[in-house]
Amino acid sequence: MSFGQSERATQKRVIKLFQEELGYTYLGNWQDREGNSNIEEKQLTSYLTRAGYSPAQISQAIYKLQSEASNPNRSLYANNHTTYHLLRYGVYVKTDEHPETQTVHLVNWHTPAANDFYIAEEVTLRGTHERRPDIVLYLNGIAVGVLELKRASVSIGDGIRQLISNQKPDFNQHFFSTVQFVFAGNDAEGLRYGTTGTLEKYFLTWKEDVDDNSRFKLDKYLLKMCNQARFIELMYNFVLFDGGVKKVPRVHQYFGMKATQKRIRKWEGGIIWHTQGSGKSMVMVLLAKWLLENNPHARVAIITDRDELDKQIEAVFTAAGEEISRSRSGRELLTQLAQATPRLLCSLVHKFGKRDAADFERFIADLEDAPSQVVGELYVFVDECHRTQSGKLNRTMKARLPADTVFIGFTGTPLLKQDKQTSLEVFGNYIHTYKFSEAVEDNVVLDLMYEARDIDQRLSSEEDIDDWFALVTQGLNDWQKDELRKKWGTMQKMLSSNSRMDRVVTDIYRDFRRRPRLSGDRGTAMLVARSIYEACKYFVLFGRTSLAGKCALVTSYNPYAGDISKEDTGAGSETDKQFIYNTYTELLQDVAPAAGKTKTETYEDSVKKQFRDEPANMKLLIVVDKLLTGFDAPSCSYLYIDKSMQDHGLFQAICRTNRLDGDDKDFGYIVDYKDLFKKVETAIAVYASELDHSAPGIDPDVLMKERLSKAKERLDTALETLHLLCEPVAPPAENLEHIHYFCGNTEKTSDLKAREPQRAALYKSVASLVRAYANLADELGAAGYTPAAQTRLKEQLKYYVDLRAVIRNASSETLDLKAYEADMRHLIDSYIEADAPRQISPFDDMPLLEIMAKTGIDKALDSLPDGIKENPEAVAATIENNVRSKIIKEHLSDPVFYASMSALLDELVQNRKAKALEYEAYLAQIAELAEQVQTGQGEGVPSSLDTPGRRALYNNLDQNEALALQVDATVKEVCPEGWRGVQTRERVIKAALYGLLQDQVKVEQIFPVIVQQTEY
Repeated sequence: MSFGQSERATQKRVIKLFQEELGYTYLGNWQDREGNSNIEEKQLTSYLTRAGYSPAQISQAIYKLQSEASNPNRSLYANNHTTYHLLRYGVYVKTDEHPETQTVHLVNWHTPAANDFYIAEEVTLRGTHERRPDIVLYLNGIAVGVLELKRASVSIGDGIRQLISNQKPDFNQHFFSTVQFVFAGNDAEGLRYGTTGTLEKYFLTWKEDVDDNSRFKLDKYLLKMCNQARFIELMYNFVLFDGGVKKVPRVHQYFGMKATQKRIRKWEGGIIWHTQGSGKSMVMVLLAKWLLENNPHARVAIITDRDELDKQIEAVFTAAGEEISRSRSGRELLTQLAQATPRLLCSLVHKFGKRDAADFERFIADLEDAPSQVVGELYVFVDECHRTQSGKLNRTMKARLPADTVFIGFTGTPLLKQDKQTSLEVFGNYIHTYKFSEAVEDNVVLDLMYEARDIDQRLSSEEDIDDWFALVTQGLNDWQKDELRKKWGTMQKMLSSNSRMDRVVTDIYRDFRRRPRLSGDRGTAMLVARSIYEACKYFVLFGRTSLAGKCALVTSYNPYAGDISKEDTGAGSETDKQFIYNTYTELLQDVAPAAGKTKTETYEDSVKKQFRDEPANMKLLIVVDKLLTGFDAPSCSYLYIDKSMQDHGLFQAICRTNRLDGDDKDFGYIVDYKDLFKKVETAIAVYASELDHSAPGIDPDVLMKERLSKAKERLDTALETLHLLCEPVAPPAENLEHIHYFCGNTEKTSDLKAREPQRAALYKSVASLVRAYANLADELGAAGYTPAAQTRLKEQLKYYVDLRAVIRNASSETLDLKAYEADMRHLIDSYIEADAPRQISPFDDMPLLEIMAKTGIDKALDSLPDGIKENPEAVAATIENNVRSKIIKEHLSDPVFYASMSALLDELVQNRKAKALEYEAYLAQIAELAEQVQTGQGEGVPSSLDTPGRRALYNNLDQNEALALQVDATVKEVCPEGWRGVQTRERVIKAALYGLLQDQVKVEQIFPVIVQQTEY
């Protein structure tokens, strides 16, 4: 008897919930129904007819919707964007009866009950590969939601990955062009949601009425999100297309918007406190869009206090498709406000006037007596309002604008008590809060790990240099080490220098070699320098390491010859100004300035983009003041601070590291070289006691984790997780028992599929263990492990890594199939082997069958883990499973050939089990069969069939050599560009095939084979 409900039972319960509690109409089980579509014409026609449109208008509207949804020349994002526009704003049509343009509204957004909500299950989608979503939600016959359900014992991640793969061109991408929300759920973990194109790491959870524990969380949040009125509202007001990424709201963004809308309707302002990294910009865009759409008199001005943020605001709104005007001067700003357009603009608070007037109070009084003219009803959004909420600039801004202007303040940083009174005077009280601890709990941002480093003590001995050399040269032979030693002079001099900055560089560089997140291709870091001079000095020093070319400067400096015209270098040395000037001049010598930008701006824009989008190519940014607020780069994992900072500035800076970026990023790491711990403690105290705690919700605590203790906790937890995962393995818990538990019968595909969740959990847990160990490998003693415990740790680590290899080989999962496995090999090679350097096997990353085909059976057997190759039965099962897996994987590419190979394998297995074959003879025969399966070529194939495609045609055309060559040539001649998955282009090939074969059945048999060949 299995524990928990089956997937089918969960699905039946959910369908009943949609029917009885949400009021959706059940369309049925569409597993065998032909013509399933994302636009069901019958239901859509019924709705549009009831809405009063004529048959001609309906016909045109449906045709235009279908055409835009299935445009083969656009990406899924583009088709979905265009389709969403038609759903939201309607379809323009002209008919003979109505020659003037009419709008056919496909959805009644303002009266949810006027729409038709449907649900269908097991909706079979046919294409290159057939898929069947568990549940599809239809709005007036248009597919707007897809739900994948799993049984409670299967990870919700499986459902998410299924949703993602369904959107790929090889599967059912076209179906998702109308879909607005995708959901994955089970009874154990609840519900996760996203939209088309959402990556797995960005799937979200809803959180509401947390005290209600009366039913499954899956049911609870389907009722919340798919309630007809709310579902309509979410689609209408909360979907955003942002520069190539489609976004839907997190729960705090939704309720923040709702609270602000309520406040605005009462003509009141206030403060939105959403912690750093939680998406304030999206709330700004959605709120501005709602205001401008629903109030024809509304004007919205976004105000910041830094040029960098002003540019960022402009970029955010532009990427979201909202036209915004950026004021370049105070005169332009006031001129724009005095006109009816633009309705949406952004500017700096400094543009409102001077703060150095001789009699400032008189200046303010004069402004208040005659404020600037503003056309319309003005709403001012003040970004980072903790900085602009007080002072002369803000008073000038308020005096310039009409008294009825509504001010909305946005901050990601908690407000100090000392600022509370001023903030209340300027903005009003809190509208909505979402605090740091809430965001960490909800997995919206990562927690922070703090480490203070006394750099002089850490690198004061010669041993550190020897250790560093050993770290760099691990795994090298004596000759290679000798060659490297010849080039070591300069580096050794730098490492042994008394210069503190040299030592900081060395310390950081060590992290880039030993920390998993930095040594791979996914993690990056920022270094905060005290001054532009020190930033340039750091840049030059890092240029002597392998980070040269992957390190950049981002400061406020722009080289100008006048800077050094009066500098006297004296005695052949550089002054600080000359050093800065020369560094930047050399840095920018090959930079061609972009239109309207200086060389420095062009360079900085380029390196920031690389840092965000290409972390493997831009690993370290050296900054002074720039990028410490508002700059988001998920890859950024470490912040090295070599500058005195405090309060808001410190908190904002350290939050550069806490963005989500996959399973291998667990924390944002803060490394402090400036003895800031007391200031960090003060900052924490500020966020624990000096804050305005009157804001609703939980207290705004920010907890900084001490690195070694937290790292030890993670390592211990990783080991405990693996112990519990393997606990159900039957005694004596050797390799065979582990294979049975994690794979079942490896000859049965159904067994392997059924146990995939256990294997996925094992792979993920071992990856977590390796990362946790690598983070502490050099500091196990300091973390509290005794020598005996350290030895035991290494033994356990080796045990679980070997177990993973055994299971991976037994299941034929020789390639890393899950996202969290991407850098597993790198971590093992870099850290596990560090204690005992050895030559890495040349076969480590090569599939078993490929080894057999290239080097023979002996080398292949030698590449197997010790636990397998010592057992002939395990060897046989592993090889057979690898062969069978290859046959299954490649079957569609050549059905006839691989069917014959499958039959031969079955015969071989039966003979082995019946002991008709001795082990040596068996190995010889299985090696011959494996080579044929791996190469895809049997015996006696004519030499003219020299490609996989030709051989597949030959095998599937009754071994007719001439016909196979003729079909090959014809397909290559007629196949259009990008023909796969595009029906009109596929028909061109099928027509040509029919001309040769004169048999439609044969055409339909051979066409799938052609689809699988990469050469066509």
